[in-house]
Amino acid sequence: MTLTRRESLRSMVAGSLMLPAIVQSCLADAGDSLAPRQPHFPGRAKRVIFLFCNGGVSHVETFDPKPKLVQAGREGRKAPNGRGYLAPLWDFKADSRCGTEVSDLFPNLRKSMDDICLIRSMFGDHNDHTQATLGIHTGSVTFARPSMGSWVSYGLGTENRNLPSFVVIAPSLPYSGAQAWSSDFLPGIHSGTLVTPGADPVPNLARRAPTADLQRMELDLLSRFNRKHAAARPADPQLAARIKSFETAFGMQMEMPEVLDLSKETDATHKLYGLERGSTKGFAWQCLVGRRLAERGVRFVELIDTGASNNWDAHGDMKTHEPLARNIDQPIHALLTDLKSRGMLDDTLVVWTSEFGRTPWPDSPKGRSHYATVFSSWLAGGGIKPGIVYGASDEMGAKIAQDPVHVHDFHATILHCLGFDHKRLTFRHAGRDFRLTDVHGEVVMPILA
Repeated sequence: MTLTRRESLRSMVAGSLMLPAIVQSCLADAGDSLAPRQPHFPGRAKRVIFLFCNGGVSHVETFDPKPKLVQAGREGRKAPNGRGYLAPLWDFKADSRCGTEVSDLFPNLRKSMDDICLIRSMFGDHNDHTQATLGIHTGSVTFARPSMGSWVSYGLGTENRNLPSFVVIAPSLPYSGAQAWSSDFLPGIHSGTLVTPGADPVPNLARRAPTADLQRMELDLLSRFNRKHAAARPADPQLAARIKSFETAFGMQMEMPEVLDLSKETDATHKLYGLERGSTKGFAWQCLVGRRLAERGVRFVELIDTGASNNWDAHGDMKTHEPLARNIDQPIHALLTDLKSRGMLDDTLVVWTSEFGRTPWPDSPKGRSHYATVFSSWLAGGGIKPGIVYGASDEMGAKIAQDPVHVHDFHATILHCLGFDHKRLTFRHAGRDFRLTDVHGEVVMPILA
């Protein structure tokens, strides 16, 4: 019986979600979009670690102290919209030379403020979780667009062909689902690869062939099938992306098990991150694996804290911020400390944000609603001026009082640190040139080192 191409492939990789192959001739025919590239100008950052807290972190409870809001809430004063103010629950103090105040929710992270540029004047375009999450990831709250990680992968290529150029570590999907790391109309090879904390972070990672010789024989056969199939379809981008993903999957089988094996990390490193030896869950695990991916050449690593449930969406009670903050406080401080001690913070851009902030007035007696009018984000390393605060909200945390930073400006600044003119990093699709910042965005020059 003569097997079809599909049947032959299925027989070799039955039960696997990863189809390993080496198909260099197909890559040459299709063009190698993962080859390392030079940016428009020398960038201070070579890679990004993007920390995203899903659900809407309250800026007035974390990074933006408002003594007058505390007083107004306790006195029962009302906002111009007729709603009574809600006093923040946690005190703020400084624990670094620069004097930047951070709330008691983050007693460890505030020790790192000498390395951080805190932006207290961020704003976005939408108060809905899904749209705002898309906005902070893709620059668009209305249409599907490539994620920032995909743009970085597309612009820089990869330094390590055995690992994806864009990796997402998340315990579950955020509000926008996988669209947050989709490449959309960019070549599919630039989509984020999901790693899920737990006993099986990457399904089917173990090689199925019992010997290297047998696996080589299978790969050679698959390569011949792919060459023949691709030759008849030279302009099929989806096919090219699929073939390239086979190569990346094979490389992951070679290198990813070592990345995920933390047994050789010292006891001191585990203690720094607050990670129990042998544990494969929690934000501490995500941060340590993120550092290991970054030092092995992955261009964009996104660490997502929580999914679409049990997250920072504190409509009912702001006290729910407390256990969530406890989960990320020490690991993020440890990540910055670890990168700095290894000499990596100079060329690694670390970014923290949520999709929006929360209202200065209550949504329920003890909770706050979504608020994209003003919120806080921060950056560290890779070309960013350390130990400063940029922008300000008004005395109640309700409006921007100084130096507004739109999400497009945020993205433009991140790309600038990597060496890109955000107006020139484009991709032709549907008759026009698209970019991460659409037709907007200005680099926030005062925060650059």
